[in-house]
Amino acid sequence: MERDNCRGMAFERQERERIWPSADYSQQVERLRRSIGSEIYLVELKPEDIHMGIRYSDTPFELIDVLEFPRPDPARGLAPHLILLDDGRGINLGRIARITIDTPYSPPVENILYQESFLMDRLLLRERRLSEASIAERSKLLLGRFLGKRIDKRLTRE
Repeated sequence: MERDNCRGMAFERQERERIWPSADYSQQVERLRRSIGSEIYLVELKPEDIHMGIRYSDTPFELIDVLEFPRPDPARGLAPHLILLDDGRGINLGRIARITIDTPYSPPVENILYQESFLMDRLLLRERRLSEASIAERSKLLLGRFLGKRIDKRLTRE
């Protein structure tokens, strides 16, 4: 339990200390601009109240344009650019974990146009450890938050 708390605090510290947008963000935006008119595949983030959803899509979308976003906000995960797709959507790059060409799953490096490495490494590709104890602990914490309880040791096993 204590080790998990340390890991969680380290994750939060790394998240605060990381550069935003990432160091290679500008290069990735240029790669996207060079790919306007191509079919792309998305891995979208779906943030919700109690968890972060991920949507892998095997549907190709045509990349219509890469536009500047006038009000980026790192606290809310809004990046300085958005992409315009042929289905009429404009999606902020802060809501996308990866954009690829030619294949939606396990793409080779040369097919990755955009990737938020921090999200891919820390949220999507990291090892998962589910057990009855971890599920019960997380459920108690979420239930406590839902009921307005202060999260402390009374809600978790010692």
